[in-house]
Amino acid sequence: MKYIDLHVHSTASDGSFAPAEVVRQAKAGGLTAMALTDHDTVDGLAEAVAAGDREGVEVIPGVEISAQCPGGTMHILGLFVDYHDGRLDERLAVLKQARIDRNPQIIKKLNDLNIPITMARVEEISGGGQVGRPHIARALMEAGYVTSIQQAFDIFLRKGGKAYVSKYRFPPAEALTMIRESKGIPVLAHPFTLGLGSAFALKNLLIELKGQGLAGIEVFYSEHTPEQEALYLKLARELDLLITGGSDYHGLNKPEITLGSMASQKKLTYKLVEALKAWRRREFKLSD
Repeated sequence: MKYIDLHVHSTASDGSFAPAEVVRQAKAGGLTAMALTDHDTVDGLAEAVAAGDREGVEVIPGVEISAQCPGGTMHILGLFVDYHDGRLDERLAVLKQARIDRNPQIIKKLNDLNIPITMARVEEISGGGQVGRPHIARALMEAGYVTSIQQAFDIFLRKGGKAYVSKYRFPPAEALTMIRESKGIPVLAHPFTLGLGSAFALKNLLIELKGQGLAGIEVFYSEHTPEQEALYLKLARELDLLITGGSDYHGLNKPEITLGSMASQKKLTYKLVEALKAWRRREFKLSD
């Protein structure tokens, strides 16, 4: 059986391993295909695709875009994006800058709490990639203020946390359009982070997003409960949405996740990729 992972991060955003190393780990984990979906950037894709050619792993060019969501967090995956498209990179630069602007504000809030974390150390931890909250979390853990990255988020960095700072995000319709304009497939990632209170509310939102261009939903995910997975699968079938899934691998920044070993890995087969490719050919009138 050919297994896949359609939600993976590298040092181009907030993962701990370089794109080529992530691909090598995907190979070691028995994966046939993986999508590199770094946050708000396509900077790691060229390296990942080249590594995929060497390792014999199909690397699907992707991105994970932050979108506005009043009650929770909305992330939209773009799969099979044209990462050579200058227009996509130009729009993503807006989100990169928002992240750059936010990081010193988080550090200041931590300093105001008498936690002497420095931006210089956080940048060192990032290894030269895009700095994000997981790198700040690792700095907090390194300095002994928390015992895990999850605890750093729970206390300081999540929405509502002691040092949380909001940043600019695109309206969902704009994020969906950006992905489609690059001939990518827009997929709603980990729906539980939306913070919706019922299946009814989620279904209504999915209907709204589909009208704006949404094509799929991440059904299989490392943190989904069996009940959530069953609900998302049911909604995907009812609303004729593509089914995807992935681990949300971040390397050492999420040490509990290893490529190729998530609980629902056996449901993540290459048939899902074939369905994505078929949809993309029809939607964008592409030749094989």
